[in-house]
Amino acid sequence: MNDTFVVLSACATAEEAERIAAAAVELHLAACVQILPQMRSVYRWQGKVESAAEHLLLFKTTAAKFELLRSKIEELHSYEVPEILALPAAAGSDKYLAWLTDAVNA
Repeated sequence: MNDTFVVLSACATAEEAERIAAAAVELHLAACVQILPQMRSVYRWQGKVESAAEHLLLFKTTAAKFELLRSKIEELHSYEVPEILALPAAAGSDKYLAWLTDAVNA
């Protein structure tokens, strides 16, 4: 059974994204984190439509590590309500999934 998650979170700056990504990997909460370059987000906040530049993080983790990862993102994130979405990976390369599991369980 595959218990792999891809977790999404957007940050205001590249520096913040790097800091959160590094902590997640160093603490074995994610096997890897990809940081996508600056993008534009449009969203509703406190009754108004807003727009901001952000950097998207893609964390690769397991279901067992998700709550710890969620807590760490919330601790390090500058947003009052950070985006934290866990998407189950329906399938993947057996070798990659084994590496991912080993990396977060090391």
